[in-house]
Amino acid sequence: MEIKSVACECCGLTEDCTQNYISKVRANFAGKWLCGLCSEAVSDEFSRDKKMATVEEAVNAHVSFCSKFKANPAELVADGMRQMLRRRSGELLPAKSKKFGRSNTT
Repeated sequence: MEIKSVACECCGLTEDCTQNYISKVRANFAGKWLCGLCSEAVSDEFSRDKKMATVEEAVNAHVSFCSKFKANPAELVADGMRQMLRRRSGELLPAKSKKFGRSNTT
């Protein structure tokens, strides 16, 4: 199975995917390949906004939305998740060592 790098046509994030997966995503989004985050946003927008008659309109609206940002929205989400995990792992380590650590005062 051959793996290819493909860039999201909304935000530019690249992912490594099989050709079969790329084809399925393009079939769902008017011939455009979208990353997981953008495909969820487009699907949600299409199901909520009754003014959008086609998925292609929802894709175009999301492409327009993404182009308003200088930074890539998907990268901003990934950076936020990374920061949150770093903070949480820093908070958990001292608490874990206190709770399960042995006391030297025996």
